[in-house]
Amino acid sequence: MAAKSKFYGEGLTFDDVLLAPAYSEVLPREVNISTQLTKDIKLNLPLLSAAMDTVTEMELAIALAREGGIGMLHKNMTIQQQAEQVRRVKRSESGLILDPITLAPDATVGEALKLMKDNKIGGIPIVEAGHKLAGILTNRDLRFEKNLKRKVSEVMTSSNLVTAPHGTNLVKAEKILQQHKIEKLPVVDKDGKLIGLITFRDILQFRSHPNAGKDGFGRLLAGAAVGITADVLERVDALMNAGVDVITMDSAHGHSKGVIDCVKLVKKNFPKLQVIAGNVATAAGAKALATAGADAVKVGVGPGSICTTRVVTGAGAPQLTAIMEASQALKKMGIPV
Repeated sequence: MAAKSKFYGEGLTFDDVLLAPAYSEVLPREVNISTQLTKDIKLNLPLLSAAMDTVTEMELAIALAREGGIGMLHKNMTIQQQAEQVRRVKRSESGLILDPITLAPDATVGEALKLMKDNKIGGIPIVEAGHKLAGILTNRDLRFEKNLKRKVSEVMTSSNLVTAPHGTNLVKAEKILQQHKIEKLPVVDKDGKLIGLITFRDILQFRSHPNAGKDGFGRLLAGAAVGITADVLERVDALMNAGVDVITMDSAHGHSKGVIDCVKLVKKNFPKLQVIAGNVATAAGAKALATAGADAVKVGVGPGSICTTRVVTGAGAPQLTAIMEASQALKKMGIPV
């Protein structure tokens, strides 16, 4: 091999280039900055947070999703803790809450108050056997209740209970909520079984954050990181059950057998799950991950202002050139970078 072929060649990073101004008839308010995160997920705001334990937990993930971006929950916690973080993001607001927190009629007032406090909610549907709706318990029902051992069936609202049929949209739901001056609207099927819950708070959030990134059920988008570890399938399964929309496989060197095999394993077991894999800095690395099944490829080895990877290891590539090469390599495959 010639000595020259061993060198990367000329590369550019962002500080090396400027965009030449050109004639435009587009006004700033008309600019569309939406982008494809993966083949199936679109972001209204092209902003994704780092999956670091000093950066992204549920608070930031909720805030980002409300603005149109997405947060990647870090993996430096137990499987159960990370799944619960995803669950909290998905529950924070929803067009229709498909799995609302419920209680049985024989639960106590104390249990209800603790559940409301822990999950920061103001109402709980009460269901009987078979998930049949028996009533609803709200802060208003509990405001003056002193006996914590009293059963919720004795204080819940059960008579003249206002419900909505399956298929009710937010516009119709808002009219029902306003007509009856209530804030929680249980959605039931023809047999009276609870299938969801619509809240006035979610309707207000929808108005306040029109660009929010949401899934097909009106819930905020949530992402999570997983490692190249022996328990990766267990973690991914828990995240899927919690409602995660996309996972990212974080590795300092994504163009490696371990990462490629992990992508294949996860996609084989969870074919519908969107997977972001990385990090790579070459066209060959991007192609390898895309061929393995990645729905998006994360490009960049040590490009961050505080990252020391390039200095410590002597490995990497100028970021702008790395992005251009990866993007061109994956263009025909339709895989975003």
